[in-house]
Amino acid sequence: MFVPCDRGGGSASSDFKGFTLLMPAVSVGNVGQLATDLVISTLNMTKVGYFYTDCLVPMVGNNPYATAEENSMELSINAEVYSLPSKKLVVLQIRSPFIKNKYRPFCQTLLSWVKSSKCARVVLLSSSHAYQRDDEQLLGTPLRYLLTPDLEKAVGGLMQELNWKEMEKVAAYPGINDTEKVLHIPGGGITKLLFTESCSKGIQMAVLLKFCSEGDNIPDAFALVNYLNEWLQLVKSEVNTSSQWKIPSSWRLLFGNGLPPALF
Repeated sequence: MFVPCDRGGGSASSDFKGFTLLMPAVSVGNVGQLATDLVISTLNMTKVGYFYTDCLVPMVGNNPYATAEENSMELSINAEVYSLPSKKLVVLQIRSPFIKNKYRPFCQTLLSWVKSSKCARVVLLSSSHAYQRDDEQLLGTPLRYLLTPDLEKAVGGLMQELNWKEMEKVAAYPGINDTEKVLHIPGGGITKLLFTESCSKGIQMAVLLKFCSEGDNIPDAFALVNYLNEWLQLVKSEVNTSSQWKIPSSWRLLFGNGLPPALF
């Protein structure tokens, strides 16, 4: 559950009434997490607390958004919460994978917090295996969205204006029964479970995802965060480009530091 830290104003920071909660799914290519990094870094968001849970693999590391030597030694853990009241935005960043069979308890705890903190809506950034698309999903943009019924009423028309493509349902039994369609998000981690649970609990949730493959997924992250920006306008610009986003200092370590020169 949410544990506030002193920097965020203590217990008062646990009330996010009317805020949009932005968070990633731990999915293929870590695209949602990388896109979330760009939002936190660019908007210079303040860490207001932690999300304490036994559902994630424990981890600790240095401040991933360090801007100077003074704050580079601050410690970060597997699930932290950042806030930007001026934009009514709160971000939950997840930095480690889920422990086996802990998806459902995490979703239940998370959605309970969403309700208790009075967040207006949740936006989940995710990804799905590109190689498992069906014929219809191969057409057009690799970006898709999903809206729960409660959010559909509020922003469904806007998505149509933006010419966004809704995530297609696929045949439950391909080649045997093509009429029965289901939502299938291979490689999406908790995406489908969290979305369906939100639908049943009347929570306003949007899923924004990109079809991708494992590898250098930085371009995918930029594509996804620009997709998000088309809707929420977190960064004002006429054309969405990668240059408008501030790359966090931790990205220098994504592919290692290379071999020490002393070895040669």
